[in-house]
Amino acid sequence: MSAPGRICPLRYRYGPGAIAGAPERSAETLYVIGGLYGNPQALAAVEAMARAEPGPVTLCFNGDFNWFNVDDAGFRAINERVLRHDAILGNVEAELGEDSDAAGCGCAYPESVDQRAVERSNQIHARLKRTAARHPDLLDRLGALPMVARYRVGEVRVGVVHGDAEALAGWRFDVGTLDDPKEHAWRAHAFAGAGVDVFASTHTCLPVMRSYDFGGIKVVANNGAAGMPNAHGTRFGILTRVGITPSPHPRLYGERLREVYVDALAIHYDDPGWRLSFLENWPEGSPAWLSYFERIAYGPKFRLGGRADLTAA
Repeated sequence: MSAPGRICPLRYRYGPGAIAGAPERSAETLYVIGGLYGNPQALAAVEAMARAEPGPVTLCFNGDFNWFNVDDAGFRAINERVLRHDAILGNVEAELGEDSDAAGCGCAYPESVDQRAVERSNQIHARLKRTAARHPDLLDRLGALPMVARYRVGEVRVGVVHGDAEALAGWRFDVGTLDDPKEHAWRAHAFAGAGVDVFASTHTCLPVMRSYDFGGIKVVANNGAAGMPNAHGTRFGILTRVGITPSPHPRLYGERLREVYVDALAIHYDDPGWRLSFLENWPEGSPAWLSYFERIAYGPKFRLGGRADLTAA
């Protein structure tokens, strides 16, 4: 489909070779924080978690750190704080500076997503875009962000993306697709072409971690959302931690990869404060309230399962 919100623009495409060629940075502990969605309480919780680590922590925000923060003060505060750290583009940021609205929110939603939800996402993004236009200095900084990042943690190479190994808004690291045996050859090609052991992604809004044996263990870690609940009955976001030492914070699930820990960690943010912030911008009946408030209040209709992923409730 080519309607706004379902489009994956050609400029979003990079391929595994771009990840292989990205400058590699070293980190003792790497936090990958995708889908903050403008939640300042979650950002404060992430910063506190990093301060509690025994050694230095590199924070990488892998896109969609903006979304609900449509007020001027909120937009500026989130972006100024995030841009003190490493960051890459999400589709939300990639569309903020575009003159055309042809791509809408740029989410490239699959057909399984209801058209009314797609239209509401386009409305949310249009309002955010109007706010961003009043902050040209931040737009310039956002426009200079890369689409991918690359790290080395111990002996483990990490490719950080927003969507998948092919495109910024790709859905091939979605919880359902990662279990599809028809995608096995593509996954092997993606890891080999990118030259990484771990892909850390977000975009699809539900978390999953999977390991594969491609002549050596490889891991895909999709954190889902840092700024919203990820499981039914929960009130926390999730980030991906890759570290040479065990996490000082309890892990939800994880993998061990050549003496490096790859874990999903809960982000226990101030839930009442976040709900109040959300409702100030998006009161009952607004597009974001209709699409997201039930999830913010009760979590999505998924549950944490016995495996390192989410399974249908």
